[in-house]
Amino acid sequence: MSAGRRIALAALAPAACLPAGQALAHASQRGYVLLLPTGYYLAGGALAVAASFAALALLNPRRLQNLLGLRLPLGRVPDRWRFAASLASFLLLAVLVAAGFLGSRDPLSNPLPLVVWSLLWVGLTIVQGVFGNLWRWLDPWYAPWRMLSPWAGRAPLKPPAWLGCWPAVALFLAFVWFELIDPAPDDPYRLAVAVGLYWLATFAAMLALGHAEWSRRGEFLSVFFGLIARLGMVERTPDGRLLLALPGGKLAGAPALSLPAMTLLLVALASVSFDGLSQTFFWLGLNGVNPLELPGRTALTGINGVGLALACLLLGGLFLLCVWLGERMGGGERTLPAAGLLVWSIAPIALAYHVAHYLTVLLVDAQYALVAISDPFSRGWNLFGTAYMPVRAAVAAGSDAAWTIWNVQAAAIVGGHVVAVVAAHLLAARLHPCRRAALVSQVPLNALMIAYTVFGLWLLSSPAAG
Repeated sequence: MSAGRRIALAALAPAACLPAGQALAHASQRGYVLLLPTGYYLAGGALAVAASFAALALLNPRRLQNLLGLRLPLGRVPDRWRFAASLASFLLLAVLVAAGFLGSRDPLSNPLPLVVWSLLWVGLTIVQGVFGNLWRWLDPWYAPWRMLSPWAGRAPLKPPAWLGCWPAVALFLAFVWFELIDPAPDDPYRLAVAVGLYWLATFAAMLALGHAEWSRRGEFLSVFFGLIARLGMVERTPDGRLLLALPGGKLAGAPALSLPAMTLLLVALASVSFDGLSQTFFWLGLNGVNPLELPGRTALTGINGVGLALACLLLGGLFLLCVWLGERMGGGERTLPAAGLLVWSIAPIALAYHVAHYLTVLLVDAQYALVAISDPFSRGWNLFGTAYMPVRAAVAAGSDAAWTIWNVQAAAIVGGHVVAVVAAHLLAARLHPCRRAALVSQVPLNALMIAYTVFGLWLLSSPAAG
């Protein structure tokens, strides 16, 4: 039984004790009982985003930029520690891949799927967005590349400039498809094959092109985590000093993104949003599927594959349309360069949806990961003293947990959109020196943010199956 179903069953218990019509149960990894009328949250969230835009209209962008430019020294982290951290990460990855081949085929007992899908994809993304670029130290290719690159015997190849980071976009799309559409992404053996082959292919590319070059162009985790790290409150200078910034403070001076980098950021938001939509009764009913009799992921591969592609195209189209309208209203003429800069305002929203959508999964699966890591090969070991730790699925179920979790999720979505509005305000001021033109140019994008806030809160409150 998956972690999501365990949470759902725990959530249904208190729901069954309520009178008919007072409980709205979710049959998914975010199943719980809603305690407040959803309409209040939808209206409140939309008003919060709109009010933040109205308040910023009265604030001089220069003063806001000066405020977000404040930094507090935290200390220094020498770059020499990077090799040791990367080597430890590589050795851990090797153990996890071996566990995928040799350990249990139960996804909740094998540490590989738990670490990849819960701790890496969910947990580390959140850490990157809150604190900064921890992935730079955990990169499992850096240390092996440092050890073997002197023996390569030739200068790294130079890829054409037009290639940009399109390889990373293509690999990120493959990763998203594997996670959301593939029939069995949690199968430890299949995941071990995918992770092992990806590590080897990436390492070969780094030996041929150089570690830094391929990390910028083709290694999708490095590209994605680098974009999300721009939100982090910890900034590291080239000489190793750590500085504490305000949330979103590093976005004020962010450079305009290229088209492929912009595409990757939009795909990240669209994919998480579609993941939530694809589990709702609305989506299943729209495609003629009885949500109480799910036929399995294999039967939905085609439907969800098309849906994922449409979600990416729809979000990208709406974003570009809003930027184009805003530029026309503000007197600008260059839509694509403006979009490359304003897309940074999407990053807080993408992180907020990531937190809201995967929060309950992380709370439960992190416990399973602690259990599995003590006995990675199912040999009865207890390496770290956690092999027999009880997993408390009730941490994400019950009335008290439902109240807390749903409010944390709603706060994450609304807060992410407010930070996005602040970022858009500063970025628009860079595009339009005239204050009035900058303010007018933000209206279409702000309208999209309000609509997306309502959409996100509706996703959280919609009956879902999975």
